Amino acid sequence: MIAFIKGILAQTRPGIVVLEAGGLGYEINVPSGVFGSLPGIGETVLLHTYLQVKEDGVSLFGFLKKDDLDMFRMLITVNGIGPKAALSILSAATADQLRFAVLAEDMKAIEKIPGIGKKTAGKLILELKDKLRLEDAFEQKLVSDQEETGAGGMGESAREAVEALAALGYPSSDALKAVRMTEITPDMTAEEILRLSLKNFGK
Repeated sequence: MIAFIKGILAQTRPGIVVLEAGGLGYEINVPSGVFGSLPGIGETVLLHTYLQVKEDGVSLFGFLKKDDLDMFRMLITVNGIGPKAALSILSAATADQLRFAVLAEDMKAIEKIPGIGKKTAGKLILELKDKLRLEDAFEQKLVSDQEETGAGGMGESAREAVEALAALGYPSSDALKAVRMTEITPDMTAEEILRLSLKNFGK
């Protein structure tokens, strides 16, 4: 198993990067979102990788974040979703977006992903919802926010609002869906999010 490859970025082309490491050039399939975050040609980059071995060949799939690789591994456990399809899904949605959509059982959000129909969206939710935990999803979102913006308060307040709704007796999936329907700004408190989220029930 190749857990990651750290090397010099030698080439890029649609859906592919080539890393030079140890005198070898590794051709790696990547989601489209990776290209905006890559360094320049000739600079060092680390990709977390998944190695697919088939009778007709070997393929590498790579991600800048370990979290994306973890979601990729989870996606390919869904019946009918292979590595290429999982890569396409992660090209259209982030790991955070997928986690929250699955936990909220948000069929419409998943159906918006190119190549995902109603049947596949339902299967994805059915097979993954028990493998995900709401607490873990919020913790990972907090980490992502901190990495990207240096501030994770919005994620923390939203998590507290969901927990408060659950304490009021609402099912966790309904509570999460109500919070996700709310327009949240970074300076909003959990109480403000809770008050707005309560208006979403019954919509």
